[in-house]
Amino acid sequence: MIRNILYCFRFDAGGMRKALVWEVVHSFLLSAPSGMLLVIIWELFRADPDTTRIWGIVALMGAMFVVQLYVARQAMIRSNVSIYRISTQLRLNIGNKLQRLSMGYYKHRDPGDLASVALQDVANFEQIFGHSIANIVTAIIGTVALSTFLIILDFRLGLTLVAALGIVFPLAYLGQRLVRRYGRQLIAARTQTNARFLEYIQGMRHARAYGMTGRSFRTLEAALDALRIRSIRVEAIPGPMILSAGVILELFFVLMVWMGLYFLSGQTLEIPVFIAFLIVGYRLYEPLKILMVEYGVLSFMNVSLDRIVELMGADEQAAGRNLQPEQFDIRFSDVSFGYHADQLVLKGVSFEARAGQMTAIVGASGSGKTTVLSLMARFWEVTSGKVQIGGINLVDISPEQVYTMISEVFQEVYLFDGSIYDNILIGNPTATAAEVEAAAAKAQLMEFVEELPEGLGTMVGEGGRRLSGGQKQRVSIARALLKDAPIILLDEATSSLDPENEIYVQRAIHELVRNKTVVVIAHRLSTIRNADQILVLGEGQIQEQGMHGELMAARGQYARMWELQAAAGVWKMA
Repeated sequence: MIRNILYCFRFDAGGMRKALVWEVVHSFLLSAPSGMLLVIIWELFRADPDTTRIWGIVALMGAMFVVQLYVARQAMIRSNVSIYRISTQLRLNIGNKLQRLSMGYYKHRDPGDLASVALQDVANFEQIFGHSIANIVTAIIGTVALSTFLIILDFRLGLTLVAALGIVFPLAYLGQRLVRRYGRQLIAARTQTNARFLEYIQGMRHARAYGMTGRSFRTLEAALDALRIRSIRVEAIPGPMILSAGVILELFFVLMVWMGLYFLSGQTLEIPVFIAFLIVGYRLYEPLKILMVEYGVLSFMNVSLDRIVELMGADEQAAGRNLQPEQFDIRFSDVSFGYHADQLVLKGVSFEARAGQMTAIVGASGSGKTTVLSLMARFWEVTSGKVQIGGINLVDISPEQVYTMISEVFQEVYLFDGSIYDNILIGNPTATAAEVEAAAAKAQLMEFVEELPEGLGTMVGEGGRRLSGGQKQRVSIARALLKDAPIILLDEATSSLDPENEIYVQRAIHELVRNKTVVVIAHRLSTIRNADQILVLGEGQIQEQGMHGELMAARGQYARMWELQAAAGVWKMA
């Protein structure tokens, strides 16, 4: 736990140190009145009490109370400001970390789980530690100060009270281990519930269409039920440990009272000292009870910190260097790759996509077409072999530099919740308004943008939900046009469009690919008939390679695919 907390503190070490100093001063100010109260008690038991001294002490206690309020305010403000600053930096660091991870990391992690780390887990640290730091510091300082004072006052009764800690802390430690164990299960159940709820909302249309609303809700209901059970466990199972510790503290206080009465009867203990133990001794346990509760809560927070530290320690892509190739041809040399170590998707693939030409990749579903494009963009690292751009191995080029050389237009387009203009500007954040408008015109966007009340300033909604599929495709192409990268990767952008939108998108693509190195995944073979090179993938290997005429003459897999599509083109509903 300490290691995790220190990991977070380093994001605002100076601010946290100042906050802790204020908390320590505040703790001493809280403990000081107890000592002053003892002086008053001692004075009252004298034969001739000095009332002036007593009123002086009372006045000092009043003054210290005012100072304590000021210090408490400063401690609260500084600790909360520092905690929120740390939380902000944690979220920013997590966002930057996610950018540096390979796509393989996302293959094995639920997106909802990653979102939970950045949002819920950081919030757990923010809320729990932000509210617990004062109680923790006060409990530690107060316990040490009061224990020392009581042992000096009478070591027999003082040690009796302190001896309870030898039993209480093992119970607190066991409770912490249980909270840690069941806290992990609770966080997993919470993540699963979020995923099922999102699935329930997103799949509502399909569930209604097939009369499955009850079944889909039962899945969510099961997740909610699991969350309920785990929420109860994380409270109910460690709870008895905390309660038992509280009972033990009460028993040791009773034991101290019994011993005090015994010593009084034997005249080995003075009455003022015994009264001091009755007043201050009970206060000794108050911060301990708070600390035990906070210790359990901190254990739950530590589970969240474990997840944050684990994510921040995930292996990143090789950094590479800021190299800029002179040419932009792409060469695959005996490339093998698998999303899982024991299952290769590509097996010894070799080819060259020449600069300024179009290379088309065709094949059945699952043959590895999209994987080839992902390796070109360095979303993944090859298992063996190498991918080169302009003769330079991709692993030697930083991922950021690779991204500057490549523009992608995929079949499924994601737009951010902003305006059309903002989504185009992503291609080149430094572009002028005139350049954005020119890219929009080349992408055939103005055909529908001019009809919108706010034009390019029209908000697209989350994921671009306010635009049609064809409109989103044209925004994506305008973004790529504005970027003006030398390499264009297309995952057949027109396969699911209506004829009218397909015409507009084809025109936009024609503008996009001029004088570029183009690699396109083709589902409709008619769209790549004039490609400079066609690769036919099958079973993870290149089965055929050549131009359209050559492949048709060979009467192989490509020719069969062409004939099947031609036959499907004249299909009619009876």
